[in-house]
Amino acid sequence: MPELIAPTTRLHAAWIESRDEWGRGVHQDGAGMRPGDDYDSAAGFAKWVRRLNDEEDTRIPPAQDWVHCTYRWIVDGDRVLGGIALRHGLNHFLINVGGHIGYGVRPSERRKGLASWALGLILDDARRIGLSRVLITCRVTNEASARTIEKAGGVFEDIRGSGNDEVRRYWIVL
Repeated sequence: MPELIAPTTRLHAAWIESRDEWGRGVHQDGAGMRPGDDYDSAAGFAKWVRRLNDEEDTRIPPAQDWVHCTYRWIVDGDRVLGGIALRHGLNHFLINVGGHIGYGVRPSERRKGLASWALGLILDDARRIGLSRVLITCRVTNEASARTIEKAGGVFEDIRGSGNDEVRRYWIVL
């Protein structure tokens, strides 16, 4: 049975297995990966996990040009299936391209309803932190994600961006 959990060093090997299925260097929506992060060494992975968890703590100011964010991993037992991120606010980039919520499911686990399930749970967290509506975006070519967002109540607003950053923008009233 899948569950959403806070990032943990306990799942280092499982996370690496998931990352390798995506492919090294491939962007994973909702994972909080940034250039320069070290995922392979135990120390680097622990530093990354600590940053992900600290970004949720509103007592700690976010890095410049970033917002507070709640990261959760989609896991089943000791297997990492994907991730989802709830950004607590919007900056210029997020209002136009990224949105409040980003998620990704590893390729072998897609088309099983995991994204819809995780999105439903993270919307509860959005309500708990006081958001009245959330912006969710997906690439214009990602029909599966568009269906997931619409199934959760997303109302299409517009398309913004260009090239690989051209996204459909949806709002969900909470």
